[in-house]
Amino acid sequence: MLIRLRNSILRTLLKFLFKRKSTIEETRARSDKNMRLMGKLPEEILVEKVSIDKLNAEWVYTAEANEGKVILYLHGGGYVTGSAGTHRMLCASLTQKVKAKIFFPEYRLAPEYPFPAALEDATSAYRWLLAQGFEAENIVIAGDSAGGGLSLATIQALRDDNKPLPAGMICISPWTDLTMSYESHRSKANVEPILRADSLELWASSYAADTDLRNPLISPAFADFSGFPSMLIQVGSEEVLLDDAKELAKKAKFAGVDVTLSIYEGMWHVWHAAGEFLPESRAAFEVIGEFVQGVWKE
Repeated sequence: MLIRLRNSILRTLLKFLFKRKSTIEETRARSDKNMRLMGKLPEEILVEKVSIDKLNAEWVYTAEANEGKVILYLHGGGYVTGSAGTHRMLCASLTQKVKAKIFFPEYRLAPEYPFPAALEDATSAYRWLLAQGFEAENIVIAGDSAGGGLSLATIQALRDDNKPLPAGMICISPWTDLTMSYESHRSKANVEPILRADSLELWASSYAADTDLRNPLISPAFADFSGFPSMLIQVGSEEVLLDDAKELAKKAKFAGVDVTLSIYEGMWHVWHAAGEFLPESRAAFEVIGEFVQGVWKE
């Protein structure tokens, strides 16, 4: 009873913060404002900025992080917003749990830089890690929302280019179908506190520009997942992207991929951002930690 009441209050607050129709500029300004409300990083979190040609990136880690293990993290934000600043707290929780370094590239955003700019930056970041001496078997690619979809597109591109693939991948509330054809976009619209249909349509068209939304590198729901590494998918029961996650798991399993799908009852889009504040967030990071250690086998 108390859990349901707490979740109801939190969803109401999130709806107040996110459900107003916004332009891309307004969405970016809101993200920056929310970032300032997140507070300071824990003292043990270290941040080191890196430049890869014209691509800005940063390491987020603790002193206890294994120097040989890395998670390449691709942020969400509908391909139109998001930065290291908006996701640094999430990455802090991640590095604390997995005891590995988090590498966070700030890929180019639409509409200024439509597809395939984000994909090019993500694959460049991965190749840079390989060039720095990281073994593919010691890398995991992870992402939330659009970053989850971008993670899937990155694996596709690397596989088709015959590059060594990472040990595993983590998709948090992934946006896999930019045509938004799945039923949960309608059945969950009234309970979804963060994502709006009109916003998703704007972001999708801004990212795809003149490219077909069914292109599997834009909408991985239409991809062939043959040869993909082990995959962990986490999604909330109360989000419009629920079916994106469920269908991803089904299609990946059909292609022979080792898939773990976790649906968190009562949770909303990328609840992980709540960090230590929310028990379900802590529980999700626990599962991520177990998954990562499993694919690294050490």
